[in-house]
Amino acid sequence: MSNQSTSIYGGQAVIEGVMFAGRHVNVTAVRRKDQQITFLEVPKKPTPVLSKIKKIPFIRGIVGIVESAAKGSQHLTYSAEAYAEDETGPEEAAKEKEKDKDKDRWNLTMILGVAVVGILSFVVGKLIFTLVPAFVEGLIFNQVFENKIMHNLLEGVIKIILLLAYLWFISQTPIIKRLFQYHGAEHKVISAYEAGSELTVEAVQKYSRLHYRCGSSFIIFTVIVGVVIYSFFTWDTMAERILQRILLLPVVLGVSYEVLRWTNALRDIPVLKWLGAPGLWLQLLTTKEPNDEQVAVSIASFNRMRELDDEIGNPRVALAKQA
Repeated sequence: MSNQSTSIYGGQAVIEGVMFAGRHVNVTAVRRKDQQITFLEVPKKPTPVLSKIKKIPFIRGIVGIVESAAKGSQHLTYSAEAYAEDETGPEEAAKEKEKDKDKDRWNLTMILGVAVVGILSFVVGKLIFTLVPAFVEGLIFNQVFENKIMHNLLEGVIKIILLLAYLWFISQTPIIKRLFQYHGAEHKVISAYEAGSELTVEAVQKYSRLHYRCGSSFIIFTVIVGVVIYSFFTWDTMAERILQRILLLPVVLGVSYEVLRWTNALRDIPVLKWLGAPGLWLQLLTTKEPNDEQVAVSIASFNRMRELDDEIGNPRVALAKQA
């Protein structure tokens, strides 16, 4: 199976489950406390204007980030509600949802917390990870030398150190560790499918938990690309430097997305495949080796997504199912 035919499939880990996005539908599979796997199936509603924008280089990356955040929130909500229901029971969960506003606020906090981890908060977190390193570097090295390129390089180093420390720290918590395990399971399933392998737990487990198209790779590319882009501009004060970083953030995100697509296209070419290595290295932190049950959930989500994609994309299949 060619990469071109499968590149539209994307995955995302959620609480105790995995979400896969296909051509026509997004599907989340969650393993419940009774070991049953339940699904949230959300058909995609094509938007002509958005579809055209997503074909424009450098802009499509920003659109993809916003779309991913919106899409992920809905599926994270389903996953979190299933988790809460399993902990309290369906009747009690319904009562809590109706009467206990504090519980609702807790669920929302948990959902947003996991969403921040999943996309490293491209709304707030990315801004923080962009501005804090610039401020720290300027505070420490501003009077040491004048070379702006060196300042940019040091800013990038500080950014990477903060990013790695943050990822390592949150990965020590049980819920985030499980989230990263599901992240690894999602990668394994996609890799197995792209290789034309049978989607069984035993077969899928043989594949790597690292994948070139992962959002984690995108994050590290924003650091590298940022160093390059910032080098074309200069500043005189810290205020100018901070403002410059804010204004250039959409540019950095847009270019980084294109770099991610480029490295993915070149991943089968010797030597050039190493261009994607930084992203794969970061995934050593953002993914963990999944257990068999987690891989089974990921397979179930992926298979259900493909089944619905075939039904929606082929009216004859849908009619045959109804007959």
